[in-house]
Amino acid sequence: MISGDDKQPLEQEEAPTAQTDSPRQWNWVAGCVWTVRMLEALINGVKGGKWYSLMDKIWTRRTLWTAWEKVASNKGAAGVDRQSVEMFEQRAEQELEQIARELQENRYRPRPVRRTWIPKPGSPEKRPLGIPTVRDRVVQTGVKYALEPIFEKEFAEQSYGFRPGRSCKDALRRVSALLEQGNLWIVDADLKSYFDTIDHQKLMRRVEEKIADGRLLGLIRRYLEQGIMEDMNYWVPEQGTPQGAIVSPLLANVFLNPLDHMLARQGMEMVRYADDFVILCPSLEQAEKALKLVQEWTEEQGLTLHPEKTRIVDGNVKGGFDFLGYHFDVDGKRWPRKKSVQKFRETIRGRTRRTNGNSMECIIEQINPVLRGWYGYFKHSVKGTFKALDGWVRMRLRSILRKRSKRKGGGRGADHQRWPNAYFAEAGLYSMYEARRRDAHSAQAVNH
Repeated sequence: MISGDDKQPLEQEEAPTAQTDSPRQWNWVAGCVWTVRMLEALINGVKGGKWYSLMDKIWTRRTLWTAWEKVASNKGAAGVDRQSVEMFEQRAEQELEQIARELQENRYRPRPVRRTWIPKPGSPEKRPLGIPTVRDRVVQTGVKYALEPIFEKEFAEQSYGFRPGRSCKDALRRVSALLEQGNLWIVDADLKSYFDTIDHQKLMRRVEEKIADGRLLGLIRRYLEQGIMEDMNYWVPEQGTPQGAIVSPLLANVFLNPLDHMLARQGMEMVRYADDFVILCPSLEQAEKALKLVQEWTEEQGLTLHPEKTRIVDGNVKGGFDFLGYHFDVDGKRWPRKKSVQKFRETIRGRTRRTNGNSMECIIEQINPVLRGWYGYFKHSVKGTFKALDGWVRMRLRSILRKRSKRKGGGRGADHQRWPNAYFAEAGLYSMYEARRRDAHSAQAVNH
């Protein structure tokens, strides 16, 4: 049977933005697992520095139901057992009872991951994505609830990826601040196939530094050794964490955490988002030292720096570097990198084919979320970034209207008079250029 709830659950509220020393400031943690007493122990330090009893928090009714609700809200495809989220939902009570029994009796075994391949933005290449079964996603979510606060307390300040209360924008702001401070020599690093090359034994040793619950450690090992099913082929990976697994981003951060702290002790300013990181230095000498340290550390850990993509960039001259979708150039100026623009165009093309049979209002309704989201992320780009892209979007829409008017070719020339910019504005088309102009006026008003 699924056991009862723990006492003194911590209410879930907004996430903190940095390491904190008050239980109330850790309100992002899962209250189904973490009690106030446990959080106080986390903050003050547990005896021996290790946690011995966590699995009994994972198999409770409250934890499994909370985890299931999270999985259900994310939806997602079915795994190798072909059980969809909707199918699981129809018998959720029985499924969760069964999972709880298997966890309590140490009989739970992850099922193989269904591998599929998805396009890389702006590239003809594809990357692998593992799709766990729904039941495995539920259990992994529970495991993440238990582990995340323990390791979050240990993570370095310069790590931003897949952490509560942190985002890409926080990492980008830090990069901009460091450039403004004169750190214009940049180590632009690229870990080759990072998630697929993590050494299992080294990773588990890092997990074992904080976790001493044998059943939980065994479950994590089984997830690392989870079989992969692609078409009719089955194999068991000897290294790496499955991309698509809920616990993979956390484990990936655990593996790189020693690198973060090593560079911090050397006084080096790294900004890392998962396996994507840059080190910003005030001199070429420090950048060369930083690169050497990273090369030595990654080699010791069995990781590989991409020889063509890892380099030292002089921020004083044109050329720059890419980070988290942006291209940074001289004086910290930034704009969307080429692959980001390519991905944007591919997305818009898919929704604005000339043969699209929907009404113009419907098409605009479908692309507006893309435009708003893209502007929201790239709005700090240099002036002039959005005007040309807005014009390109309208050209795509004019081509649809031209096709419907029995005209060949794309929207151009006289089409600008037939369907002027105002026509699309009246139809509700979101303009990134106008949004940028409004934001600029608002900023000026605040400054004055």
